[in-house]
Amino acid sequence: MNSIKRFGVSIENNLIDKFDKYIKSKNYTNRSEALRDLIRKELVGEEWLQLDKNAAGAIVLVYDHHKRELADSLIDIQHDYHKIIVSTQHIHLDRRICLEIVVVKGKINEIYQLESRLKSTKGVKHVSLSKSTLAEDI
Repeated sequence: MNSIKRFGVSIENNLIDKFDKYIKSKNYTNRSEALRDLIRKELVGEEWLQLDKNAAGAIVLVYDHHKRELADSLIDIQHDYHKIIVSTQHIHLDRRICLEIVVVKGKINEIYQLESRLKSTKGVKHVSLSKSTLAEDI
């Protein structure tokens, strides 16, 4: 673990009051932990702008499995991206609707391509990408 560096921050009273409320609502024990998490969140966002960098994440999709040939199309797409797919989990939300979680690790541009292919597949109702990091630099 890296050593800790202390530093001072000048901030308006109303802004720190709002930050303190945020800290309490998120169950942080102190400002430092909350600030570290906010910094990390921004740094992960910056990582995802570097398309040739490696990262990790999860793509969640919701679809009607009764839609003709949709399941086969989704499987074919996943096979096209087998090098970046770590795992998938399939959940039946009801008799028709399924939720699938696709855990990915690889080049960011390839993750975006997979997300785009899944989104544009006819019959897919919703796709959401949760961006994370390999935590090499943060």
